[in-house]
Amino acid sequence: MFWKTAGSRGVLCELCPHACVLSNGEFGKCRVRKEEGGKLVTDNWGNVVSMATDPIEKKPLFHFWPGSQVFSIALPGCNLSCKFCQNWQISQERPRTGKKTDPKDIVKLALETKSQGIAYTYSEPTVFFEFAYETAKLAKKEGLYNCWISNGMITSPPIHKLSKVIDAVNIDLKAFRDEYYQEICGGVGLKPILNAIKTFHRNGVWVELTTLIVPGMNDDESEITSLVDWVADLDEDIPIHFSRFHPDYKMKYLEPTPESTLEKIAGLARSKLNHVYVGNVRNSNWENTYCANCGTLLIWRRSFSLAKNEIKEDGTCLKCGCKAPVIGNVIKV
Repeated sequence: MFWKTAGSRGVLCELCPHACVLSNGEFGKCRVRKEEGGKLVTDNWGNVVSMATDPIEKKPLFHFWPGSQVFSIALPGCNLSCKFCQNWQISQERPRTGKKTDPKDIVKLALETKSQGIAYTYSEPTVFFEFAYETAKLAKKEGLYNCWISNGMITSPPIHKLSKVIDAVNIDLKAFRDEYYQEICGGVGLKPILNAIKTFHRNGVWVELTTLIVPGMNDDESEITSLVDWVADLDEDIPIHFSRFHPDYKMKYLEPTPESTLEKIAGLARSKLNHVYVGNVRNSNWENTYCANCGTLLIWRRSFSLAKNEIKEDGTCLKCGCKAPVIGNVIKV
């Protein structure tokens, strides 16, 4: 899907902002899509390299069916090359491994594990768009929800198509500078990511954001302020997760993010956004959901699991009656 011929130059991929022009069997920057016989084809259809049943909070999605279980799958490949990637073994390698699986098999497994939905995650679902889309269509027919865990490197036409079958997204807003995306992540810049976030949001898909805070790279207060202001202008109810960096892949020389840095950033964000979280930190009160109206603790979380709720199944605060922005029922503890 989403390509056209480019004359003597070969084919033009229109799935993501890289807009790769390919010929003579060349692969795109995702290492998955390639030119073959004058067409654009995908090299990873059905090559499932990871599947597991996770709490929805692990995605992280804190305001979408809280407490539910989601069947999670990944196919190899990614259209970014982040130097800190924690799943580089499946995202950065050529897609020659994986168990051949059919979309029907994925939906069957989700139902057998009593999951409430399916997540396209771990690697980058944009580069296995066709497989994810076909799976999501079948999942919707079976009453399962679908969530898309992505870096946001996707153009608008695919988003419009996805929005018919995808219920929620978490997009990594990795930084708020073009240079970071270009030099650290191998992207084209910030603008396409912001466009993807806005397009999903305007199409009625539930949106949450994650920013991995890398020490000395994207933790400048002015940059965080600009990021938070942009999100607040779009919708102050969009939840944002500031996640702790752990050394990995090509950035093992850095230290983990100090917890004090994360708390400072989260405090700054909370002055403008209603739902701010801190991830990858044990026993943190920043995992909890509070009522934006009266401050009552609504959902208490520990290690991606709900430990206690003081909230109705529809997301209504038991104290003030204000409804929190929650999609789907809250699974009661």
